[in-house]
Amino acid sequence: MVKENPLKNIVRLQKAGKQVGIYSACTSNGLTLRACMQRAKETNTILLIEATANQVDQYGGYTGMKPADFMEFIKKLAAEEDLPMSQIILGGDHLGPLTFAHYDEEKAMAEASELIRQFVLAGFTKIHIDTSMKVASDDPDTRLSDEVISRRGAELAVVAEKAYQELLKKNPDAIHPVYIVGSEVPIPGGSQQAVDTGLQVTKVEDFKNTVNIFEKSFHEHGLDEAWKQVIGFVVQPGVEEKDAGCTPYDRSKAVDLMASIKEYPNFVFEGHSTDYQTKYALRELVEDGVGILKVGPGLTFAMREGLFALAYAEKEVYKDQPEKQSHFMEVLDEAMTKDPKYYAHHYHGTDAEIAYKRKFSFSDRCRYYMPQPEVVAAQEKLFENFKDGVPLGVLSQFAPIAYTKVREGKLHNDPVSIVKDRVIHTVDEYLFASHQEEIKF
Repeated sequence: MVKENPLKNIVRLQKAGKQVGIYSACTSNGLTLRACMQRAKETNTILLIEATANQVDQYGGYTGMKPADFMEFIKKLAAEEDLPMSQIILGGDHLGPLTFAHYDEEKAMAEASELIRQFVLAGFTKIHIDTSMKVASDDPDTRLSDEVISRRGAELAVVAEKAYQELLKKNPDAIHPVYIVGSEVPIPGGSQQAVDTGLQVTKVEDFKNTVNIFEKSFHEHGLDEAWKQVIGFVVQPGVEEKDAGCTPYDRSKAVDLMASIKEYPNFVFEGHSTDYQTKYALRELVEDGVGILKVGPGLTFAMREGLFALAYAEKEVYKDQPEKQSHFMEVLDEAMTKDPKYYAHHYHGTDAEIAYKRKFSFSDRCRYYMPQPEVVAAQEKLFENFKDGVPLGVLSQFAPIAYTKVREGKLHNDPVSIVKDRVIHTVDEYLFASHQEEIKF
């Protein structure tokens, strides 16, 4: 008998009145993932990691990894952190025509089908099917209908189901993937607007209509059994991460929407762009019916904070020896300015304002540049300079939380531990909100 997907426990617990969810680490950054893994081991909780269609696809994405490569990457990190793979769930985020939208429907859907197929065959067990974006053959002046979105979603679910049957032949114990669907999906990477135009909470009638249309499309495509694997819908509860931080959750504006999920015994909401919400707002989201809290830039922003803290400390410690400094911040900024494609559409303003945002924007576009060889080399030199520990005076100045933990014997004074701890601070806010220790695996 095939083991049930552990994510179904979230639905069961929520419908039993338990305020339980899970955070989803949407990142491919190795140091950030190691921090998440360390905390999962320490708390004995499941770790949900998701790769987006931008990061990982059949051509390698911007990470250079295909789905099977990403699986091996995670296995390697987990082994280094001594975290069993049985404690990790891998998901694919925004799987659909996202990065193929410049093609017409036939070509875009063929590419999206291969994308989904490779994710399922690689053993990813949470599949977010996202067909909410227009492709080249769609009318640019007309809203993409729920009928088209759901039809394309069902077509990709057919591919996923066939891929799972193919996987079973090689691995009879493979867990069936669960699906997340919906039509009101926030743009991956956060808002690109220069002016905040405000967010509209999904209307109840629109959500219910989406459920009905998706169910109909699944039925028409012979996917009645696959429909039982749909556990979540993406809606807009009024939250978004953006350049200046986030749009904070206001539960009073989402009362009707959140009440509506109680009418569906098999679904929870999936919350995208929950980065930078307070831990209390995150807990309210879970209490109100959001079972999956997705966070990406918020994790790598914390990692960047840890690295910058070390870089500032390095400037003081090696003030009279500039040749020994890593110049990490400068190297990173130079890598960004040489190739602005990953931030050009997100950062707006004067040259000075954009220079500030390259370092400190909450959109954290610098995460795209961390894998570049010169940035990796600078990070390694930074770590080498503090391999014997960070002097307590500058540690207290630039990383006071880490300083306190070091003094209390709760944190080892080495650069990797200090940066990971900064990420763990963010992870702990999600663990506070999700109570995910109640999810059995």
